[in-house]
Amino acid sequence: MLDVSEKPEKSYADGKVLQSVTDGVGVITFNNPEKRNAMSLEMWEGLGSALIALRDDPDVRVVVLVGAGDKAFVSGADISQFEKTRHNAEASEQYSKRSAAQRALLADYPKPTIACIRGFCLGGGMLVAMLADIRIASDNSQFGIPAAKLGIAYGYDGLKHLVSLVGPSWARLIMYTGMRIDAAEAGRIGLVDRVLSDAELWSATMEIARTISGNAPLAIQAAKITIAQVLKDPDRRDMDAIAAIGNACMNSDDFREGRRAFMEKRKPKFNGR
Repeated sequence: MLDVSEKPEKSYADGKVLQSVTDGVGVITFNNPEKRNAMSLEMWEGLGSALIALRDDPDVRVVVLVGAGDKAFVSGADISQFEKTRHNAEASEQYSKRSAAQRALLADYPKPTIACIRGFCLGGGMLVAMLADIRIASDNSQFGIPAAKLGIAYGYDGLKHLVSLVGPSWARLIMYTGMRIDAAEAGRIGLVDRVLSDAELWSATMEIARTISGNAPLAIQAAKITIAQVLKDPDRRDMDAIAAIGNACMNSDDFREGRRAFMEKRKPKFNGR
């Protein structure tokens, strides 16, 4: 099992979503291992609550998403709910509306997010992972979107992210076949950013998260905002937002601290102002 050693400070969705904080890193754990962390509507709503709490915590500078147990990050939507919540087009639309706010919150999250992936990452789990800024996977991970095998349509947002990561041809292959791909293939096509051994996955993920946490928050925010605008069509880019965060960085205490620390040959202490 992953060594997610911090005790949760808060829990949501009857304990199926856990939240903890350590060293400036917020951790959200999908805690439904009996169902391979399949996402219910309640878990989507719990994810949203945890994200808001960590967003509003000034001590948190980066958020890691991880699945509990040995088998999965998130194995997809909880299919046992489908007869009640997604049995036809009208019900499916209501299901999508209930999870839309949480998906949008993760997509536009102001702090860096990392998906730490072990085991199955399928369907809705792929969506969660793709909405994160960075994806780090163990070498025993498996990825796929079995929508074609279930007779359902995968949403626009999910396919937009899939195409942006792997390109249209690989997106078609994944979607048309419902195939699963292993971690090595996922790394090769750009679906994940780094593939590590199972034993080192958690420690390496936390090392990256702590490195991000120790850097200047405004500079990271500037990178996040600018990259998001680069990915938009030219006529939809908010160049004023890019200019504003750039000016905020140059006028910040952190920039002065960074310069002084460099000259004094010491580690800087950034405060995000």
